Amino acid sequence: MKKLTNEKIKTALKTMKGWSYSDNAIEKKFVFKDFSEAFSFLTRIALHSEKANHHADWSGVYNKVNIKLSTHDAGGVSQKDIDFAKEIEKYL
Repeated sequence: MKKLTNEKIKTALKTMKGWSYSDNAIEKKFVFKDFSEAFSFLTRIALHSEKANHHADWSGVYNKVNIKLSTHDAGGVSQKDIDFAKEIEKYL
């Protein structure tokens, strides 16, 4: 997997509401009604992550989830991260 240029990342993010780019990763913060909704969301993403063999850096506290994506082998954001972020949006 090849690292995307900053321009390609910024272009892709224009169509991805709430996602931002910094420190060689794309990230988004999610807020849910309660812990159960947040945990359910994380569980669905975990299953997809395992199937895709692409694991996000995430954290969750009560109803808040922060997800950060980068491809370590590429040294930054790759198309795999953009595609995974778009899949994550389908779980909302």
